[in-house]
Amino acid sequence: MLKHPKRAMIVSCPVKMDDGTVKVFTGCRVQHNDSRGPFKGGIRYHPDVTLDEVTALAMWMTWKCAVVDIPYGGAKGGVCCNPKEMSRNELERLTRRYTTLIVDLIGPYRDVPAPDVYTDEQVMAWIMDTYSIFKGYSVPESVTGKPIILGGFKQREEATSRGVAFCIREAIKHLGMTAKKSTVAVQGFGSVGWNAARILHDEGYRVVAVSDSKGGIYNPGGIDPYKVFEHKSRKGSVIGYADSKQVTNEELLELPCDILVPAALENQITRDNAANIKAKIVAEAANGPTTPEADRILNEKGVFIIPDILDNSGGVTASYFEWVQNLTRERWTEEEANSRLEGIMVKAFNEVYETSKKRQADMRTAALILGVGRV
Repeated sequence: MLKHPKRAMIVSCPVKMDDGTVKVFTGCRVQHNDSRGPFKGGIRYHPDVTLDEVTALAMWMTWKCAVVDIPYGGAKGGVCCNPKEMSRNELERLTRRYTTLIVDLIGPYRDVPAPDVYTDEQVMAWIMDTYSIFKGYSVPESVTGKPIILGGFKQREEATSRGVAFCIREAIKHLGMTAKKSTVAVQGFGSVGWNAARILHDEGYRVVAVSDSKGGIYNPGGIDPYKVFEHKSRKGSVIGYADSKQVTNEELLELPCDILVPAALENQITRDNAANIKAKIVAEAANGPTTPEADRILNEKGVFIIPDILDNSGGVTASYFEWVQNLTRERWTEEEANSRLEGIMVKAFNEVYETSKKRQADMRTAALILGVGRV
């Protein structure tokens, strides 16, 4: 049962383009398993979206929600398009048409979409509005990742990174390390990478390297993520930041550091470079940054891996918080939200850690034993 999604739907979305022509885009929504609660998962707009990829991501969401023990099942959606080549009006018409075609499958108690690759709070606002038109009243709890003014969650932007920081803190406790003496390298300086670097820096870790898609910077004496962020805002990249040596994204992974945070793309740590990784902890902030072969090599070397389905589940936990607040029409304070997130992440980390000790398995296997077991 768990190998197959409950349902997969493929839709054709005819959209009138700005030049008057009509273009047909293919979209899909895959709902994997809802035994623990409504389906939950993002919608991505990308030229390479395929049904196979979306199905795999839907299953991933099922395990992720189960590991942190929130009452959701996994789903995922996507439209095969290139949003970089489309105007805002074309994207709105596409989003509303796609929502209309899947409207019978979604809803606050059935399936709650969220943003993913190349979709944002504006796309969620269009989906919510289209769904609300069908219902005849406003239904903010039909999606998460909305603008704050429509009932969105203020802490959502940094929740994934905060979850990563909580997991790293628990890991260094178990390994007998201390934050003050630990060095960190972060691959990827998008929303997750920048916020992770900032939070870890504030908590006393020494951030020695960061990178974006164009390359990275390294300074063993430490880098101030706030100043790097200002530099990137001005120049468009972290490259060229003063008092640092330029490195490639590949070189960054092999730098001497205690904690490596891959927060960019999948398949970054492979069998070719796994043996050269010097970090004691690899905290997977991105989805699938380590290939199965590399995973085996790192485990044999004694590297402590915090797997993605645990490490980056702060994002879906924040989505759950947004949904709960919308259902009850409440608003939580920042302190309340962060304290609840900490409670969920710390509990999940310790449950996975205990399972790994009890079953003599690595952390990734333990997370799956826990997630699949709960489902």
